[in-house]
Amino acid sequence: MATTGKKNHSVHLSLVSGSYYSLMQPCLLPPSPRMLWYGGALLLLGWTLASFSEDPSLSLDAKWESWKTTYQKEYNALDEERFRRAIWEKNVQLIEAHNQAYKLGLHSYELGMNSLGDMTSEEVAMKMTGLRAPRIKMSNNTFLPDGDLEKLPKSIDYRKKGYVTPVRNQGSCGSCWAFSSVGALEGQLMKTTGKLVPLSPQNLVDCVTENDGCGGGYMTNSFKYVQNNDGIDSEEAYHYVGEDQSCAYNVSGKAATCRGYKEIPEGDEKALQAAVAQVGPVSVGIDASLTSFQFYRKGVYYDSECSQEMINHAVLAVGYGVTPKKKKYWIIKNSWGEDWGNQGYILMARGRNNSCGIASLASYPIM
Repeated sequence: MATTGKKNHSVHLSLVSGSYYSLMQPCLLPPSPRMLWYGGALLLLGWTLASFSEDPSLSLDAKWESWKTTYQKEYNALDEERFRRAIWEKNVQLIEAHNQAYKLGLHSYELGMNSLGDMTSEEVAMKMTGLRAPRIKMSNNTFLPDGDLEKLPKSIDYRKKGYVTPVRNQGSCGSCWAFSSVGALEGQLMKTTGKLVPLSPQNLVDCVTENDGCGGGYMTNSFKYVQNNDGIDSEEAYHYVGEDQSCAYNVSGKAATCRGYKEIPEGDEKALQAAVAQVGPVSVGIDASLTSFQFYRKGVYYDSECSQEMINHAVLAVGYGVTPKKKKYWIIKNSWGEDWGNQGYILMARGRNNSCGIASLASYPIM
């Protein structure tokens, strides 16, 4: 913390690993009632967290058993269960600490326990992301917005327009790129034909040779495959299994085609806004490596630690808007099931210096 010529009295509280908050009051001035209230609340929060660490197990037994039942968790050995419970307890503490700070107005979003509670953020990133961006982009495929960008709609939500299929779950397969790709294709299919048909991410996992199936891939490779293959099967014809298989595309199950794709200028959120408004749902890449993302529940997600460059997860931008408190956001559909986030969705900060790299790897198919 930077210091000045005056001595200051600071109250610090570590809320999450590597993050500190401070309330500063010059010693020569009497504290205001508001400052006393905040200071007392933070001290109470510190006492609450201390009680967690002093009695780490007994008070959580019932919650642990309930969580295991809710998410049908079973472990092969006692040592494994102890290991997983230790991770779960740490995540419970982190969520509780964050939410106390959220109630004090220190965060714009709330966290909540979910099915990923016994996993570290590193495990989640390793098993449930899978974006592998190419080193070179094709400049001739760059999206150019139409008209005045200042006259774009203030908000849009393609869920309300019927362009978006239900949230699905990629499981422990690095196929986020496939789910993001079919989401963008489904939106364009609805736009051009008036029919919303769930398409097959498994078709892409098994058949896009430029990608690596559950080992990861990129959305524009998917669009090129659909273009060159002259089709992609429906989910009904080619079911998702969440593991690599031999390509089993069948023209009888064909539900959509593609003529190419466009990429959004790297890092340009205004161009991304124009693409979403003028075209439809857009495939985007983000940094999903943080624990705060893992346990997002509601609100506008903004974490200063979220990287613009270490982008590892593909999702779908299905709209954007502004909260009553004037916070701009993107409406993002994830592929971690409806239990995650807000029924499978997250509102991510918009117009905050390309937070999480939201506009760095964005593209959509042309039908």
